[in-house]
Amino acid sequence: MRRSPPQKLTDYLPIAFPAAMLGLFFVVPFAIMVAVSVFKRVPGGFYEPAFTLANYARFLSPFFGEVLVFSLFLAAFVSAICLLIGVPFTYLLTRLRRGNQVVWLIALLGVLSLSEVIIGFSWSTLLSRTAGLSNLFVWLGLMDRPQSWTPSFGAVLTGLVYQAFPYTVLVLYPAFSRLDPSLMEAARTLGSSPIRAFLNVVLPAMRTTLLATSIIVFIFALGAYLLPQILGRPQHWTLSVLVTDQAIYQSNMPFAAAMAVFLVMASLALVGLSVAISGRKGAGQ
Repeated sequence: MRRSPPQKLTDYLPIAFPAAMLGLFFVVPFAIMVAVSVFKRVPGGFYEPAFTLANYARFLSPFFGEVLVFSLFLAAFVSAICLLIGVPFTYLLTRLRRGNQVVWLIALLGVLSLSEVIIGFSWSTLLSRTAGLSNLFVWLGLMDRPQSWTPSFGAVLTGLVYQAFPYTVLVLYPAFSRLDPSLMEAARTLGSSPIRAFLNVVLPAMRTTLLATSIIVFIFALGAYLLPQILGRPQHWTLSVLVTDQAIYQSNMPFAAAMAVFLVMASLALVGLSVAISGRKGAGQ
């Protein structure tokens, strides 16, 4: 059943309110941010209206390059780990009975209900020397004395993986639920082991979903803000943290706005890529 295109102005009324909200809370603030990004910073003050590309020229500086490379590396690392753990986990989850699946999904939604502050300080406690997991390892005889594992890159990575993992599973779950079980049965009948059948049959059938999921998790990790500050050192700060630092503590709003514009445009480009991949998959089906 095909929908006919809008014929009258009143046919657009159902999307009028969402469009107004999008314009009010995204388009207008983003336009202001773009305008501020080309303003000139006033030494000892704030900024004044002007048109300069000096703020964007600072993207070529080693300072911005180091933060950008680290942010991209961290986001890619988080995405890879989430897929490495989430793909087999989600596949096994969809093979469980319906009641057990509901229990696991509720648990994952419970993790999503936690704020980033709670997750950050919880992992900060678990990785601390006084009340952390190292004390359990000492009690088990695996370590000589308790150690502090935060602040560190490993702590930031652990916190981000913990926060992004539920999103990974929830994005993968619908696709794995629709996967035809006869694919695995046919591979097993032809003599493949369960692991080999999973690698050679299931994963190739899910490649577009896996790529779209990796992009979504990458975008999520790229915008990390609180966890790098709570669990890491300044060298572990992401681009989002640098935007806040430049805007509030360095009083350099134009440069902060330029970085924010770059971050938003990069995220939108990745979202568009994910939508294009999903659309191509739907057209292929």
